[in-house]
Amino acid sequence: MPRSTLAPATRTRDAERTRSAVLDAAETRFAERGFVATSMADVGALAGVSRGTPGYFFRSKGELYRAVLDRSFADALDAVRVGRLRAMRSGRPAADVLEGAVSDYVDFVAAHPKFVRLIQREALGEASGLSNRPLGQAVGAEAVAALAQELGFPPRARSAVMHVLLSLIALTWFPLVHATTLVPAIGFDADDPRFIAARKQHITALLLGALPPRRAPSTRRSLR
Repeated sequence: MPRSTLAPATRTRDAERTRSAVLDAAETRFAERGFVATSMADVGALAGVSRGTPGYFFRSKGELYRAVLDRSFADALDAVRVGRLRAMRSGRPAADVLEGAVSDYVDFVAAHPKFVRLIQREALGEASGLSNRPLGQAVGAEAVAALAQELGFPPRARSAVMHVLLSLIALTWFPLVHATTLVPAIGFDADDPRFIAARKQHITALLLGALPPRRAPSTRRSLR
């Protein structure tokens, strides 16, 4: 059997591209059909590779599914860190920082609809036990820490900040999840830029009222 004439670096790049294509296809199929209804052959066909290629990179469908989730959580973690760095450099007041965070979350969710659908399917128990990923837990913990730091709240306010983050997630995810059901039933168009802009403002206003009060630094009275 003749040896490949490709240089090692070229073979590595080709393998990385193929692996990425498999992950892209798997993300699409798992989001559309769910874990049970998706086969490795389905993934290979969508990726444009042989039936056995997904199994070459990932030993099982479960391993492939976990890799898809880990990649999605890694993207979310990057977004949290970028937003945190930008907020800390801005030096803006808490209200402006919160407005920026809301905008970032809305935009991230809109840009990652497949990730949202995967989490929906997890909530329905369609791949029970497979999504308890350490990286996912790390995203949640870092998002709480980032929001607390961005808004200038001390560790004792962690629980309140967690509630704010949970509300932020719920308020940003709901319109995407129900873009074709409840949102148009109310009379909105989820794809209308005016709706998205107004939604960001509305979420910001709601969350500003939910922020925990920050205690002003205490000052001692001088004794006469």
